[in-house]
Amino acid sequence: MLSYQHGYHAGNLADVHKHAMLAWMLDYLTRKDKPVTYMETHAGRGLYDLAAPEALKTGEASQGVAQALARGWFAPDDPYSRILERTRAAYGPTAYPGSPLIAALSLRPDDHIHLAELHPQEFDALSDLMLAYPATATRKDGLAMALGWTPPTPRRGLLMIDPSYEIKTDYDALPPLIRAVNRKWNVGIILLWYPILKTGVHKPMLRALADALPDAMTHEVRFPPARDGHGMIGSGLFIVNPPYGFDKRAESLSRRFAQP
Repeated sequence: MLSYQHGYHAGNLADVHKHAMLAWMLDYLTRKDKPVTYMETHAGRGLYDLAAPEALKTGEASQGVAQALARGWFAPDDPYSRILERTRAAYGPTAYPGSPLIAALSLRPDDHIHLAELHPQEFDALSDLMLAYPATATRKDGLAMALGWTPPTPRRGLLMIDPSYEIKTDYDALPPLIRAVNRKWNVGIILLWYPILKTGVHKPMLRALADALPDAMTHEVRFPPARDGHGMIGSGLFIVNPPYGFDKRAESLSRRFAQP
């Protein structure tokens, strides 16, 4: 239940997908002079070293963010590029931001950040990292906290749901939870990440989500398995109340992933 540690996978192509979209959405939200609330149910440690043994063992970052930067996928003024540059300036040339740090570096002093992480070592690292930012981190099950967090104050904001899916019941639990959160917080952006696996285990969840929230959007990208025997062949996002321009941003990112 608590075995997953994202350090083995930080900076992979799925991270590039969800983090590039997240950075853009937070940039969009902060263009208005109105406060924002950011919430995340599975925060992880928030900061990763791509030169650490865990990252080098899988090599996923070399196929992910390193390749994206080498191919010039993101202009220097792209929100994702700016976050990567600020992360490396602050924490070293091999540092990579998790979504909590992307939020912390994107938001302003008057905005609010609420994070949940259950893994004890990941939570300790997250808590230490967030001491420098206006964020609240809690060692609890984030899915259990999501309804209690919403509607937040301020009401403008984004809820990020990014489970490891090691607990297979997550696939069944997420559609009713997201629908319940949307009922309580109908103006909020809800961003769910899911892996696209060879087994297709995510497909019933997507059908249930589409039935419950027909106005939401889905964006998927495909990529080769990271190594022999690896089951993930793509990355998906399900988005409730996507910001204006999300579809154009998604289309642009799809073209980059389709490059040979």
